[in-house]
Order: sequence, then structure tokens, then C-alpha cells
Amino acid sequence: MLVDSPAESPPGQRAVAAPASPARRAIRSFGLLVSVLILLVVVVASLAVGAKELPLEQVWHGLFDSSGTYGDVVVDERLARTILGLLAGAALGLAGAVLQALTRNPLADPGLLGINAGASAAVVTAMTYFGITDLSGYVWFAFLGAAGVGALVWFLGGSRGATPVRLALAGTAISAALYGYLQAVMIMDSAALGRMRFWTVGSLSSATDSTIGQVLPFIAAGTVLALALARPLNAMAMGDDTARALGADLNRTRALSMLAATVLCGAATAACGPIVFVGLMVPHVVRSFTGPDLRWILPYAAILSPVLLLGADVLGRIAARPAELQVGIVTAILGGPVFILLVRRRRTAQL
Repeated sequence: MLVDSPAESPPGQRAVAAPASPARRAIRSFGLLVSVLILLVVVVASLAVGAKELPLEQVWHGLFDSSGTYGDVVVDERLARTILGLLAGAALGLAGAVLQALTRNPLADPGLLGINAGASAAVVTAMTYFGITDLSGYVWFAFLGAAGVGALVWFLGGSRGATPVRLALAGTAISAALYGYLQAVMIMDSAALGRMRFWTVGSLSSATDSTIGQVLPFIAAGTVLALALARPLNAMAMGDDTARALGADLNRTRALSMLAATVLCGAATAACGPIVFVGLMVPHVVRSFTGPDLRWILPYAAILSPVLLLGADVLGRIAARPAELQVGIVTAILGGPVFILLVRRRRTAQL
């Protein structure tokens, strides 16, 4: 089993240790409970705070009486926005944690394998060449673009012989090519630039019941698959030879990890646009107090990533009243300094 607090290990080896003590498990369980309570507080804040100030009493009545004065504001806008934030945040956090384990790179995020670039390129193609400007239309292009790039990265990375380095290199190369294509289309078509400008920064403001219904099945399936991969990914973290000795199927685990990350990130990006740093920051911070065991990292990431995303969304509504800052801008502003700190840490490269 992986250690809770890994010590220095010789190059090429992964640290191993005895199972966590009952006290440590109790602390982790209590931490999950606290995380859920924090998430509930942020959910309440997301419902109560908006560009338009509403008393808490009106918010409460609006939730249970959509025919009231503020029912449409609370239910159709804030509630849908909050639910989408919960789903997208959990998806990005889980995708980031899985990709960091798959590539053995603690600074990996869903953009590393080109998934965000694939979704963005598909959306600009749908808008420019097919005239699709409605979210319910291009959400499927975004998802298919993410899935297509995920499959291409897996193929170019060596398919059944894929390694973390090959996957990362293939993803980086494809991302560069797709972003070049995206910029070329937007430069040549000013209308496409105007349509894409809002989507590419990442936002929850376009949340609707239809959008939630479209992405919910994919996020649910990806979540179940990601949680089921915790044990085999733990085995892989100890090295390929050790993982094989423990009975792990490396090719199957890598393929399913790519599938889980693609489904999760593709669905979130399709609904909200490419939101950066959530999938990078939260799993990395969680690992600092849970240790490298994915059986704990994944549940924590699924709970705390929506805390970050919804918290950033609430902050964006407050900071620019009566307008608002898109959540993608806020997470980028918050994530930049944190990323610098992570890079400068001496043990960042170890996973």
C-alpha cells in the first residue's frame, strides 16, 4: 500500500509503507465530513449571493415556490448554476486526480492531454462552419471533440504500450496544433471570435436544466469509473513491475483512466467552457494531507473541487456588481500564484 506521508526513495522507486493507523483513518473520515459541511456552506452562498441582492427569506421562498416574485431568479438561474458548478467541479477535480496518477506528474491537469483543446476546437468548428450557436447544440460537439482527442492521444501515445511520458508528449503536441487551428479560425472570422470570446473564458452563467440533463449521465458514469480505478492506480504508482506482481493490468488501467478523464473533463468543458487550475490545484492540495492513496484523494477531490469552483463563482459575482466576472477568470487569477508556489516546492516532482 502507498504511504500516507512518503519518505525520500531511491530514483525509480515508489515509497511504500504499512497501512494507515485507525487514528489516521478516523482523521481522514472526519476531514471528509468537514469538507461536506464546507461544501454545504458554499452551496448556500451560491444560492443566496448574486448580481441582484435578495434577502435570504426571499431566496428560501423562491426555492420552494417558483411562481413567486423571485422564483425564476432563484430556481432558473441560481439553482441551475449551483448544480452545474457542483457537477463540473467534481468532474474537473476527479479528472485532474486521475491524470496526475496516470502520468505520475503532480502538476498535470485535464489540459495536459489535449482534452480542453479538443473541446474548444470542436466548438469553434460548430459555430463557424455549421452555424450552431446554441449551447444545447454545441455541447455535443465539445464532448465529441474532447473524446476524439482523448482517443487520438491514447493511439499516438502507444495504445497498449502507452507510458506516462508518451501520453503527456502526445497531448502537448495535439494541444499546440489544435490551439493554432482555433486561433487561425477566429482571426479569419471576426464573428467566430465574438461568439467564442465568452465561452473560452469558462462560465457557469449559461446553466440550464437542459444542459445539466445532457452532461449528468456522462459525469455520473465518469465518476463511478474514476472511483473504481483507485486501487489499480495505487498499484501503478509503485512502479510497473510491482503493479504487475500485484495483479494489475497496466494497459487496461491506463485505457480506463484515459476514458474516465476524457468523459469527466469533456462533459465539464462542454457545459462550462475550459476552466483552468481546478483539476490541478485541488488534487495536489488534497494529496498534501491525505497522502498519495487515491482511495482518499478521489473522494476529497470530488467534494473540494466544487467548493473552489462555486466559491470562485460567488466571488466573481460580488467583485463586479452589478455585472460579474466569469468563474474561469477568477480561478485563473487565484490559480496563478498557487501554481507558482507548487512549482517552487522542493518535492513537487514526487508523486
